[in-house]
Amino acid sequence: MARASATPDAATSRPSPVRERILAAADELFYGEGIRAVSADRIIAAAAVSKVTFYRHFPTKDDLVLAYLDGRAAAERGALDGLRTGDACAMLTGIAHALADASCASGFRGCPFINAAAEYADPGHPVRQAVAAHRAWFAGLLRDLLAELGIGDSSTVVDQLMMLRDGAMVGGYLGAGSDSRAGALIEAGRAVIETARR
Repeated sequence: MARASATPDAATSRPSPVRERILAAADELFYGEGIRAVSADRIIAAAAVSKVTFYRHFPTKDDLVLAYLDGRAAAERGALDGLRTGDACAMLTGIAHALADASCASGFRGCPFINAAAEYADPGHPVRQAVAAHRAWFAGLLRDLLAELGIGDSSTVVDQLMMLRDGAMVGGYLGAGSDSRAGALIEAGRAVIETARR
């Protein structure tokens, strides 16, 4: 569920360039160095804004972390929506290629959602809830694609595909098997789906 806007007219107005600059600095630093390792002062300096301006846009660091995760989630949804072809098998294959490409990209530091969850131990914390919401969205996408393939009771298959996805993200960060990651992910995913069809 989307967070309520801080200002009543935010939905109808253009995004603030200053807010976007703060978010861009936070995105680079949070992803590159870790959320807890980066202070608000570092982001303020990187974004070249005053403390007053920073806190006007993000009253707490958690507000900024949630906005960072919202941005990462929106980017991932947009990328996967771009893979829609009407063919569930082709889209699942496209997702595997996208995961492999992302995990082999320069500067890749793993899944930002897994990384955030590792830094926030309390499952009731809003950051963990944002991570859970994004993962639920991705699981729902997989469930829909599996239904298109005729796999109705797909909860176990979704869990297995999520584990493959998570493993690809962690393996990518560790640098494991970069040359053949897409093929291995596709082959493992097909094996999971074919087993469910039997």
